[in-house]
Amino acid sequence: MSAPESPADIEQFLSNLLEFRSRELTMVGATLAAFVASIVFFPGFESVGQGIESDLSIGLLAALSLVAVVAGIVKGMTGFGYSLIMTPIFATVIDPTVAVVVLAIPPWMLNMFQIAETSTGRAFVREEWPLLLLAIVGTVLGVVALATFSTGPLVPFVIALVLLGYVAFQVAQNFVMVEEAHHPFALGTAGFSQGFLLAFANLGPLLPAYFHTFERNAERYIGGLSMVLGTIFTVRIVQMALFTELLTTYRIWLGSVIAVVTVVGLLLGTYLRRLEFDERTFNWFVVGLLFVISLNILRNTVPTLFF
Repeated sequence: MSAPESPADIEQFLSNLLEFRSRELTMVGATLAAFVASIVFFPGFESVGQGIESDLSIGLLAALSLVAVVAGIVKGMTGFGYSLIMTPIFATVIDPTVAVVVLAIPPWMLNMFQIAETSTGRAFVREEWPLLLLAIVGTVLGVVALATFSTGPLVPFVIALVLLGYVAFQVAQNFVMVEEAHHPFALGTAGFSQGFLLAFANLGPLLPAYFHTFERNAERYIGGLSMVLGTIFTVRIVQMALFTELLTTYRIWLGSVIAVVTVVGLLLGTYLRRLEFDERTFNWFVVGLLFVISLNILRNTVPTLFF
């Protein structure tokens, strides 16, 4: 692991922002985009619950907001996990397809923020352009599948089994790091699968798990994931908005509201990551998170599939 970064310097951040530095502008711009959309697309108090056709009480909304904050903390610390935590939970209270569409908005904001925060840029694009290209292809096909078919429990169930297998492998091998894992074909396959699964089911653990086999530098790990995920969510949102009827103004509003709530968790998670965070702790956190997520997915899919 590289030396840990110092916690954020607010004064320096504001100074850079006033100087229109691209890093700070992107971080603030991504956050403001969600905030502005949550105001512009507000449907009115009488229509707040109509767009999801679900009886959401104030208590349940508060609980879901807390989940969003926790998921934001996890994303800030590890670079992934937001959709994996949020989607199975939201899909239990609203239509799964609606949940997949709505939850495309917060991850876009989170990943744009982290691309800038980790200073991931053109160098990553030059090195990993096949990964990004195949992720885009997978995303386009995933959106087409989402617009054509209803999301069901089978895909999440298979994803959970893959996650459990990966967790068992890493624990049994004492967090082995495979240098040869950075293979263009294998990485491209992981990127394609990540794009498709995120677009179709909002669940994409394969690329984080694959990256973890060869990248132990937390900033590069998180920055690389954010670049790929940010690309996927950008393509996904544009395609849903322009070529399907999936992304309504109501769903943009709800996703933006969730994104605004999530900012609190993202900032806290980013601060925690910049404290001392050794490699073994990072490994256990990532693998433990994948294990908990897989159990949560199984909890929601097994009764539907087998009982």
